[in-house]
Amino acid sequence: MKLKFLLIFVLGMAVALSGCVQQHQKPSGKPQVITTLFPLYDFARTIAGTKADVRLLLPPGVEAHNFEPRPDDIVTINKAQIFIYTNRYMEPWAAKILSAINPKKLQVVDAGEGVKYLKVENGAEHEHDPGHQTGQGSVDPHIWLDFDNSQIIVRNILAGFVADDPPNADYYRSNAAALSEKLTDLDRRYRIGLASCSTRVLLHGGHFTFGYLARRYELDYRALSGVSSESEPSAIQMADMAKTIKKRGVHYLFTEELLSPRLAETLAAETGVGILKLHGAHNVSKEDLQHGVTFIDLMELNLKNLQKGLACREK
Repeated sequence: MKLKFLLIFVLGMAVALSGCVQQHQKPSGKPQVITTLFPLYDFARTIAGTKADVRLLLPPGVEAHNFEPRPDDIVTINKAQIFIYTNRYMEPWAAKILSAINPKKLQVVDAGEGVKYLKVENGAEHEHDPGHQTGQGSVDPHIWLDFDNSQIIVRNILAGFVADDPPNADYYRSNAAALSEKLTDLDRRYRIGLASCSTRVLLHGGHFTFGYLARRYELDYRALSGVSSESEPSAIQMADMAKTIKKRGVHYLFTEELLSPRLAETLAAETGVGILKLHGAHNVSKEDLQHGVTFIDLMELNLKNLQKGLACREK
């Protein structure tokens, strides 16, 4: 409760100060769009084209699970026309902020609306009904790594743009349709590229990120720790992963961007396997952002590393 009241107080101050801030900015006249994670940012800027200014709230290089908005972030959200967040599991802070913002002045897009969420229990995933309690498991928030979910996210973002700016609806729809075609082609290439692999065991020396991707392409996914990037594996979990590496005959262990590969490197040294990187696409480095890297670019790199790590044969 204290956090909620603090956020409301900070937001009130933000509203009071926003007029002063505006005096030092040159508005473009275009709708201002704030997104929380990189996939949302990339999809939104593609759909927006030249008709809106899209910004990524998450600073480049910052790990997404640990992010908490600062007072100036709340000012930014309050001044925007559209705010796009992933879901209440990925950004639990969003609901607290939005409860103190006038919904008539801000178009809010829950990008995960309509997605079938998965729940992680004992290292395995099951479909989750948001209307029921989650029990002892954790809901997996990484919905964008199933490309069907990416299509849903695109449609939700498109609906937000159309509702906020009806005169440019056809422009947004055209851009969204082109993006949807690219995602469909990406899914096709994944299905072909991962169809003939020597192993379907995907071992990840990090937190449980790639469950949606593994489920879509029928991979046996095991992660060293839980859904939260802050979860630390026990000695037993480390030993179990080492046993799995040896028992299943895998040759590569995967690590994730923006997180320390220390534990994966320890396991790799112990078991004699190589290390490859997979990008969860929560966020990107400052250099990648400056160079205009896209979600599809990152997923194409993932496909190459998956094909190498799983010893997939080219068709």
